[in-house]
Amino acid sequence: MSEQTEHPRHPEATPEPIRWFGTSWLERGAGYWARRVAVPLGALAAAAAGALVLRFAVEGVRDSEAGGLVYALLVGAIALCSLLSGLRTWKVLSEGKDALTGWMAEEKSLGAVWLIGFVGALAAYFLRSLLEAPGEGLKRARYQEALTAAERRRTSKAARSGNPGRPKKRR
Repeated sequence: MSEQTEHPRHPEATPEPIRWFGTSWLERGAGYWARRVAVPLGALAAAAAGALVLRFAVEGVRDSEAGGLVYALLVGAIALCSLLSGLRTWKVLSEGKDALTGWMAEEKSLGAVWLIGFVGALAAYFLRSLLEAPGEGLKRARYQEALTAAERRRTSKAARSGNPGRPKKRR
């Protein structure tokens, strides 16, 4: 799905592919709606499986009789990491990676937080995919900007040359 094809009517503007959707989001054809159903279901199933794995890990700590405080801290840490990871994923899908600032932009130092909070990220992906193909609004806006810029270039070139269909006379 990573092919980057030119739009047949506008070869100067190239749409960016979206994971799982390719460039089918542009015309909303070629299995787009089937993917719009399958992607949220897949994200929900992955989030449920991840939550089950985390539950087993938390139950293991509770069964080890480490104490109520350790159990509460672990549950709180997982919940906080999931919340932060979900917020970050939502922001990336709705505004793009360039919109991340401050602590959300940190990749290496907060890698463990994003890893522990994978269930929150999957939940955000699920919720976002109910609205649109994740990242579709952002990619559509960029594509529209590229089309507008290409149209401006084409009209300014036509205005400079007078008649774009007729070659200039040489003296």
